[in-house]
Amino acid sequence: MTSNESDAPASGVGMPADLGPRVLARLIDYLILWAVIFVILVPLFIALSVLGSIGGVFGGGFSIGSLIFGVLVAAIVVGYFAVMESMRGQTVGKMALGLQTQGPDGKNPTTEEAVKRNLWNALNVIPILGGLLQLAAAIYIMVTINQSPTKTGWHDQFAGGTRVVKIK
Repeated sequence: MTSNESDAPASGVGMPADLGPRVLARLIDYLILWAVIFVILVPLFIALSVLGSIGGVFGGGFSIGSLIFGVLVAAIVVGYFAVMESMRGQTVGKMALGLQTQGPDGKNPTTEEAVKRNLWNALNVIPILGGLLQLAAAIYIMVTINQSPTKTGWHDQFAGGTRVVKIK
């Protein structure tokens, strides 16, 4: 092996992560989160609905119960990403795919940066249109990641310059 070969990073380690692995990592995380939400929140929501303690419907299919459920889901999702990224630099999905989120300084993002980076996941709390807004945000983030030479999405820029890199 020549000296040039030993100096080259192994399989792009430290390089910005491509969109495909980032999306797959996010899907793994969402599967885990939805399993947790299904086990914890759905039975609670059903029990409260059956007991009638959630409140009435305001019209258009919007209820206090759906708002509470949306806020709890948003808190769990944003909280999961914020805690995992600020403490470890990785979520379970990123661990599985050898990716890491870094703050502008190259260390784990701060809690504030991690919350800002993932705040778009809370759009579901907006009645009726929240799901569509969240989908639009996800598409916009993917487009901005793909168009950026540094593979940073809008959410990375909003968080002050976070980035996702390959570590394996």
